[in-house]
Amino acid sequence: MTPTHQICVNLANICNSGSASRDRQLQLGDGFNALEINEEWAFGHAEKDGYRGYVKKIDLEPFEPKTHWVKSLGTHAYIEPNIKSSDQISLPFGSLISMTSDVKKFVMTKYGYIPKQHLMPIGSFFSDPIQVASLFLGTPYLWGGNSAIGIDCSGLIQTACLACGIACPGDSGPQQTAFSNVGGPWGKGQLIFWKGHVALTISDTELIHANARTMSVTIERIEEAIENIAKAGNGAVTHRALI
Repeated sequence: MTPTHQICVNLANICNSGSASRDRQLQLGDGFNALEINEEWAFGHAEKDGYRGYVKKIDLEPFEPKTHWVKSLGTHAYIEPNIKSSDQISLPFGSLISMTSDVKKFVMTKYGYIPKQHLMPIGSFFSDPIQVASLFLGTPYLWGGNSAIGIDCSGLIQTACLACGIACPGDSGPQQTAFSNVGGPWGKGQLIFWKGHVALTISDTELIHANARTMSVTIERIEEAIENIAKAGNGAVTHRALI
């Protein structure tokens, strides 16, 4: 089903009620199925994961098919096909755009000219979620965040999975349900879940996660993370899964 609308700003919050706090974020070009629209808010669900909530009406425009997505941590749309020209909008990782023409080292869009090096054709993906998650090392922690401006634990996991063509919900609870449990020793590419938290192992001894203790995306030893998370009140590991 084709979405009714798409996000027309670089980042838009999905809220659980009109004027409420952020639950998740959508990037430029993300599809949104609006079920109800009033003067200020639209209620509906995101195309990529079914996440339901309210988005500001001003952040939406009619949906259009996409040709590329942003594969770099971020990029800019320039007023001319020249990196010294004025940039008009910044686009976070995962943004979706429609090419109108091909101009030398740039793709022309209605937002401006975007460097080809920062784009990937729709339908092409990264091969390793760990590679994607590692792009965000040092990113500030932001509850409900989904970009290099700020990201939270489940936002990091969803971003890494979707960039590799792996379906993934937006919150850690549904993520735990979506990925089957695995036992045995620690290994690379495992998701570790706690109550309200999730991390991704990058080896049999280390993991990467967005966490409120360091207020950033960091790499940490698995056993140290388990101890720190227990001390913070999130309890023991509740689930382990392979991506």
